[in-house]
Amino acid sequence: MPNDELVVSDTSPLLNLALIDRLDLLEAQFSSITAPTHVWTELTEGDAGVDALVALRDKDFLSIVEVEESELFTEIGHELDSGETAAICHAINQDADLVLIDESDGRRVARRHDLTVTGVIGILLRGANNGNVALQTELDALRDAGFWISDRLYSKVLREADTG
Repeated sequence: MPNDELVVSDTSPLLNLALIDRLDLLEAQFSSITAPTHVWTELTEGDAGVDALVALRDKDFLSIVEVEESELFTEIGHELDSGETAAICHAINQDADLVLIDESDGRRVARRHDLTVTGVIGILLRGANNGNVALQTELDALRDAGFWISDRLYSKVLREADTG
């Protein structure tokens, strides 16, 4: 059920959902997504998934915003890439409700700044719990697309969906 939360995304969740053709899950779960220009640049550097992401932007579901390269940006930028840094800085500055980020270092930094975090697997799990996702099929599709999921996490997520 979409709501009016401010949700800021890094590159990986958007790209990987585009690669498995499940950007619809974002629209089912949120009223909109915001991504910094740094993230948009990373997303559009390749060809994979770009058409679907452009379509999401063009219907005003995905908003692209400029993020000032402040002292906080510089500080976080020592630990993370520019997309992750920009997403976290924007989320902090705008008091975001949720940050979509997959990389463990990015999640650690976001949590250090008291941000609520989920990633592509969390989006799939929410979809499965709402009855919109065949979770094992989508996790396999993610793996096939090159997204690394440990066997332990794979099993854990499937168990959570069964008990969710």
